[in-house]
Amino acid sequence: MTKQSNFGGIPENFASYKAAKFVVVPVPYDGTSTWGKGANKGPAAIIDASCNMELYDIDTGSEPYKKGIFTDKPVSEKSSPEKMSKEVEKRVSDHLKNNKTTVLLGGEHSVSIGAIRAHAKKQKISVLQLDAHSDMRDTYLGSSHNHACIMARAKEVAQVVQVGIRSMDTSEKIDEKRVFFAKDIHGKKDWIKKAISLLTDKIYLTIDLDVFDPSVLPSTGTPEPGGLTWYEVLDFIKEVAKTKKIVGFDIVELAPNKNEKSSDFAAAKLIYQIMGMVR
Repeated sequence: MTKQSNFGGIPENFASYKAAKFVVVPVPYDGTSTWGKGANKGPAAIIDASCNMELYDIDTGSEPYKKGIFTDKPVSEKSSPEKMSKEVEKRVSDHLKNNKTTVLLGGEHSVSIGAIRAHAKKQKISVLQLDAHSDMRDTYLGSSHNHACIMARAKEVAQVVQVGIRSMDTSEKIDEKRVFFAKDIHGKKDWIKKAISLLTDKIYLTIDLDVFDPSVLPSTGTPEPGGLTWYEVLDFIKEVAKTKKIVGFDIVELAPNKNEKSSDFAAAKLIYQIMGMVR
């Protein structure tokens, strides 16, 4: 891998560890994906695209990079999802000791398990999942740390609220009072207040990019029709951030397509805008 750029291509005085509020942690892991491969290339594609963003964000009316963004070296453990999760947990825990807000770049969704555990050990959190899939299988293909099991593992350490779901297996154990299916929320806003009321004061936000409709963001490993629009997602997160503290977040499941760069850019822009919302 060639020398990695800073996220956003931001000036060095805002990219040092000491100056940074945010620490971007690339996790180029794609070991348990079951259909479209390529999520291991997601972190590099996101960072590359981020270097082509305007640093003033119209939606938040801010320049989030001025909060400081340090780009960490990638997590290199790839031998198993369990070992990778332990390495992510250790890396995130180290940054939390320094009061940093971690931003994981996947990689497939199994990369989130370690980060969620690290945050849950530090303080009481709930997990807000934006996703097309419920990911509540206890095990899948012989592993409890498969990308299809991420929220079953999260539920062991924190309360979970799921938004945008439109695909699941009958074996998955969900709490329907805490699930907001895509079919029920399209074009509506009355569900937002209820979803927010189910969250604790401090939350970890995990976003599988397939929460978006494929017409918005096609380059993901398991796209599902009927997804959310760009502003449905952004407006919801903005409402959450008004009353809840986002202590960390991740963006996962980008599978870059060299002939379709808009997904890479959308992922980078989403991260940057969330940074602008984090208090």
